[in-house]
Amino acid sequence: MAHYLPEFTIVRSKRKTLSLEVTRDGRALVRAPQKMPRERIDDFVLKNREWLIQKIELRASKNARENVDKDEKKRLTLLAKEVIPEKVAFFAKIMGVEPFSVKITSAMTRWGSCSAKNALCFSWRLMLYPEKAVNYVVIHELSHILHHNHSREFWKTVALYMPDYKDAEQILRS
Repeated sequence: MAHYLPEFTIVRSKRKTLSLEVTRDGRALVRAPQKMPRERIDDFVLKNREWLIQKIELRASKNARENVDKDEKKRLTLLAKEVIPEKVAFFAKIMGVEPFSVKITSAMTRWGSCSAKNALCFSWRLMLYPEKAVNYVVIHELSHILHHNHSREFWKTVALYMPDYKDAEQILRS
């Protein structure tokens, strides 16, 4: 029985192994050694077909969330400006920390950040995710006020205020 192979692009280089990736725009790339036969590449893609299809679908879903129209962006930005500072104030009080400022941004590659001066930034795109994920990013950034790194102590702080933070990380990754 013939199996459907997702469309993919081959990028050949001086490498010894095959690798498979899905780009930000949802295209499948196979990185292959210069002289590897096409049949072997097709077999590799077929063997990893389920993984590849899942990643392509995930990327399409994520792109749909990222590509919101102007009106939706405005609505989500206003919502973020209302919701996130309240959450920051709530968790900052519990955690005994004080951010310098809270700003809402249009960042696409990071959910939040904490500067050396404890100024916090959060992407309005967080409003596309469940409350648990938003709470996690707020707690994560507030934890940076205590630990400006991702040390073991930092993660202990995050876990202290959100024991199931890994679930929230998974939500943001999917």
